[in-house]
Amino acid sequence: MAEALPSDDEGRYGIAITRVFDAPRERVWREWTEPERFADWFGGPQSHVPLASVAMDVREGGGWRLTMFAGEREIHWIGEFHEVSPPERLVFTVTDMPHDERREVVTVDLADLGDAAQWLERYRSFWTGSFDDLERRLRG
Repeated sequence: MAEALPSDDEGRYGIAITRVFDAPRERVWREWTEPERFADWFGGPQSHVPLASVAMDVREGGGWRLTMFAGEREIHWIGEFHEVSPPERLVFTVTDMPHDERREVVTVDLADLGDAAQWLERYRSFWTGSFDDLERRLRG
């Protein structure tokens, strides 16, 4: 198994992103675990992932790989699944440097928020706006 970079639980490296989708968590799970879906969104709108380049063995210890084209760059991504608990938790490693033993660890936790989703979005908007103002002050 490849060496994983330290996580934010150890106080080093790492980011946390919370995103609310207006979709059932089972559907979001499939976006993360089905090659044809993952290839369609991974890397964002400025990149392209040919479906034929995607392989996913979605089980603990299973691997995944894909090739992404971002402009003129060809990027080879690989990783390994460490935890697979449908439809709520997926933990896997990722790197775009296949010959390097270090890997980033990605943890995807999916929760069904029900009616709380709207409330959460209002507070996220409030805090995002507040942090934008803080950033302007710090630059100023």
